[in-house]
Amino acid sequence: MMRVLSFAAVFGLAVGAAAQTAGAPAANSAAAATQPVRKPNPVRDPNGPGFVKAKELPDGAVPPADQDGNFIIGPTHERSPEFTERDDVPHGTLYEFTMSSTDSKFYPGIARDADTFGTADPKDPTRMIVTTSHPAPYTRHVSVYVPKQYAPGSTAPFIVGADGVDRSWPAMLDNLIAEHRLPVLIGVFIGNGGGDAQGSERGLEYDTMSGKYAEFVEHEVLPLVEQKYDVKLTKDPNGRATMGSSSGGAAAMIMAWYHPELYHRVLTVSGTFVNQQWPHSDATPGGAWDLHQRLIPRSPRKPLRIWMEVGDRDNYNPNALRDGMHDWVVANEDMAKVLAAKGYHYQFVFARNAGHTDRAVRAQLLPEALEYVWQGYPIQGR
Repeated sequence: MMRVLSFAAVFGLAVGAAAQTAGAPAANSAAAATQPVRKPNPVRDPNGPGFVKAKELPDGAVPPADQDGNFIIGPTHERSPEFTERDDVPHGTLYEFTMSSTDSKFYPGIARDADTFGTADPKDPTRMIVTTSHPAPYTRHVSVYVPKQYAPGSTAPFIVGADGVDRSWPAMLDNLIAEHRLPVLIGVFIGNGGGDAQGSERGLEYDTMSGKYAEFVEHEVLPLVEQKYDVKLTKDPNGRATMGSSSGGAAAMIMAWYHPELYHRVLTVSGTFVNQQWPHSDATPGGAWDLHQRLIPRSPRKPLRIWMEVGDRDNYNPNALRDGMHDWVVANEDMAKVLAAKGYHYQFVFARNAGHTDRAVRAQLLPEALEYVWQGYPIQGR
């Protein structure tokens, strides 16, 4: 087996903001807010008032990969055996390369000064004022998984992941592809440009309600993947998927929503379908909160297949805004409601004993989630 992956690609994403904002001016202490004290997130009852009706599964079980609807799992979350590396299946290769902000026409780079945070606009509690964001360069890591079964020159389906790669994923993909539970797909896992939330490069990329990030991927990332690794990525949106956690999950949904001609399959974990967009947009004043409150309910159904998860202790009012649009549990519950009402193929999983982007839940659910997302796609050998 050959795996090509730098330490930076796996772990550097979490700490990259400091390195990527080198040369930024010192924070203006008079203008920068302090981080508000966060209380523990409340524990939600999935059967509480206003939540979707869901099927409660036995503890330790996961939903069937071929069923739409709402499910409740937990409180125990055992790691799926599909993550165990096996000697009896073909092993793919994980490559890694870097991209610089100086080469991007879409994202030249911004950063928010360290230890500074936005404040609520006193004239409009739905808006965040950020005074310490400024242009700044970045370097992002991109990891590319190519399965052993891929025939050079053939056209392959693929999945685009936000926030880079988890080093346990190649073994999982090896196993699922070998068992014909996934197509022979290529994984393109793109690191963010640094930081988090309003005023950061990551926030700008992932939380902005537009097609820009999907266009960046299409025109600046995917051509490099094809060029560097002699692969051919399908143009068929039915063979293209997006995935991500938190704001990366919002980005996955936003990519497909604004460009359904590019992507038909979406996987989100603790999706940030809340008001995180910055700068403010009059077209979508509630940011991704508008997905379930206005956009999906008022739009014709799009050809999307969507998998979502949220935890019972997911994020609740994590920043200075008290706008009624920063409850991750309600946001994901409302997404499930409107997707059902519009007749989408979707699966929504409410996880007991789970926090925001809970690692144990992801390790339990990701294989089933991927199988669900790729339902209906032809798989050779099945």
